[in-house]
Amino acid sequence: MKINRYILASRLKSIVIHTFLILVSLTCLFPLFWMLRSSLMTNATIFVDKSLIPHEFNIHNYYLAWTEGNFAVYCLNSLIYTVSVVFGIVVVSSLAAYAFSRLKFPGKNIFFNMFLAAMMIPLPGSFVPLYVLMNKLGLVNTRIGYILCMINVGLSLSIFLLKTFFDKMPSDLEDAARIDGCSKLGIWRHVALPLARPAIAVIVIFNSLNVWNEYILATLLLNDKSLMPLQRGLMVFQGVHSVDYPLLMAGLTIAATPIILVYLSMQKHIIKGLSSGAVVG
Repeated sequence: MKINRYILASRLKSIVIHTFLILVSLTCLFPLFWMLRSSLMTNATIFVDKSLIPHEFNIHNYYLAWTEGNFAVYCLNSLIYTVSVVFGIVVVSSLAAYAFSRLKFPGKNIFFNMFLAAMMIPLPGSFVPLYVLMNKLGLVNTRIGYILCMINVGLSLSIFLLKTFFDKMPSDLEDAARIDGCSKLGIWRHVALPLARPAIAVIVIFNSLNVWNEYILATLLLNDKSLMPLQRGLMVFQGVHSVDYPLLMAGLTIAATPIILVYLSMQKHIIKGLSSGAVVG
């Protein structure tokens, strides 16, 4: 009888927890569903049709948003920025984290503590010195200037995560690689990086989200419409079509879809990287 009560209590607890998690998930997913629903309606029916699924689908909103809103250029710019920044962050942060973790050199702890201290500075607080620096270098309103700034923004956290991971890496693997003739760069390339894939996946998705959704720094540095990323272009598009809600929702859907697909494709690696506690395996 006690066993049955224990099983009943355990199942009841599981039902309560799963019900709560489902409700939380629905509250997160419902705005996305409402955005998609509104993007398929017309401006005349969006406030009249109260059904969850529209009676008539107006896919023409996506065509108008893509052509009139110049979303093709904005999407291409965001793709270039995201790929370049994430690649730069992964390469630089992995090299720096490997050096901080496995190499011995003067001032190692001081430099690493500087990166940790940079994490305590609010993100908008770094935008002013970045803008002044880019202005003096003549890189304002250029792709390379924006990419370098975004790499700088994502370095501190990425170095911290990867150093924690590399600290757990067994030294036997390095010794075996040295016996096989690997240099320090060879060990980083062929041993450290493959083992750090879960941590790199976390860094990739977090920084992809940051770059894809970044707006303030793009507003400060980029004035040319041909250089604007998606979020900056979306605000320009909103200013022109602020009353046409379905068209605006179609633009928002276009902006949100790529990063959602990236997250879903890397979900396994992200969960593994966060739940493993930086244990190499």
